[in-house]
Amino acid sequence: MWWLRRDLRLDDNPALLAAAGQGPVLALFVLDEALRRPAGPVRLAFLYRCLRDLDRRLAGRLCVRTGDPEQVVPAVAGEIGADVVHIAADHGPHGRRRDEQVARALLAGGRELRRTGSAYAVEPGRLVKPDGSPYRVFTPFYRAWKAHGWPAPAAPAPTEPDWLDPASLSGGSEEIPPDPDLDGVTLPPPGEQAAHDRLHAFLRGPLGDYARHRDEPAADATSRLSPYLKWGCIHPRTVLDGVRAATAPATGGATDDATDGVMESAEKFRSEIAWREFYADVLAANPSSARSDLSDTLARMSYEPPGESFEAWKWGRTGYPIVDAGMRQLLAEGWVHNRVRMIEASFVCKDLHVHWTHGARWYLERLVDGDLASNNHGWQWTAGTGTDAAPYFRVFNPVSQGRRFDPDGEYIRRWVPELRGLPAELVHEPWKCPGGPPNGYPGPIVDHAVERRDALARHAQARNASAGGASAPKRI
Repeated sequence: MWWLRRDLRLDDNPALLAAAGQGPVLALFVLDEALRRPAGPVRLAFLYRCLRDLDRRLAGRLCVRTGDPEQVVPAVAGEIGADVVHIAADHGPHGRRRDEQVARALLAGGRELRRTGSAYAVEPGRLVKPDGSPYRVFTPFYRAWKAHGWPAPAAPAPTEPDWLDPASLSGGSEEIPPDPDLDGVTLPPPGEQAAHDRLHAFLRGPLGDYARHRDEPAADATSRLSPYLKWGCIHPRTVLDGVRAATAPATGGATDDATDGVMESAEKFRSEIAWREFYADVLAANPSSARSDLSDTLARMSYEPPGESFEAWKWGRTGYPIVDAGMRQLLAEGWVHNRVRMIEASFVCKDLHVHWTHGARWYLERLVDGDLASNNHGWQWTAGTGTDAAPYFRVFNPVSQGRRFDPDGEYIRRWVPELRGLPAELVHEPWKCPGGPPNGYPGPIVDHAVERRDALARHAQARNASAGGASAPKRI
């Protein structure tokens, strides 16, 4: 039996190949309420669409069941007489606990849960520092990650697996649930072929200028592969192999500035894949960091409860155009450009003084690519509680960030229609318009200069309290 989780694909799938090598295969996906409950409608809808696409590729032979995997997986394995259940290893806090429980339940029936591969090019926990401890800083992790390397994509099976039809089971296969109400959110096309199409489009186009334009939210300069990587519609080693092939210099060819630019872009993109793997590695080594601070350096920081200003942020009504554009993109597409994600996190943590967990939770409810490790550790990186060495002094100014990365205001005008008539010199500071912001757009809900000073004062107080051993302020 092949139990799918975050590997909704048929190509480059070592766990599937291992299962097919033992005989007829039943493909099983379990709708686990422990994972569905915290997922927002956008992520659930994309999952359901990817499952339907996979079921179509399997000619209706995907077995879908709802329930606790600890009971469902052994029961289905027993019904088909499977001695081994094949999976790709899951390194998340819930996934690891779940798999251990399922393994024990299978063992009680004389069966085995066998792990082959994972959702990463380099499996979390594989890389350690010379002293044997896990990495907490990206740069040395990245060096080790590149030096370690990763295998080529798994070769296709010589013949298609002999698929078992779930219709032959007593419980058959349940219907994949209908999409929840998306409230107008537009999702990317689902499934494995869509993932490969997206990769090929990126390799043919944006990759060449990725290093120059990746921080510009108005540009189509990023891969947009994150939703597919989230559910394993494509494996990162397939992506890395595609980048390698697309940027390999011709044999004996001379390099020029254009070639150097492409190689720089390829290296930068590889580093972004490595960030995803780094955060997965950090979470695997520190499971509690999914919900609480990784570092205790700001344990005595004082925070504000998420009140009216936080609500205004959630719905893109802060009065800061680049911030509101990002939140409105999130509401419309379930996706936000990475540069803008950092601006949003800085605004929540350092302008509103709200603990990062509140912002991270809202993002996970709304993101189509909501990945626990990447999302929550990305928020912590900006908040100053995560893996960055000295991050709290980095307080993003939303006006200067907008001017730097969206100088003409194209991204802002795309997502904030109230400001479409403003020239570039006013679109980042619409409160400077004669008569104030146009078309009912709000004025700034906070004064950034004041809140920046407050953030740094809170930081100094927290550091001094930690050094002096004073009692910690109440954390909201």
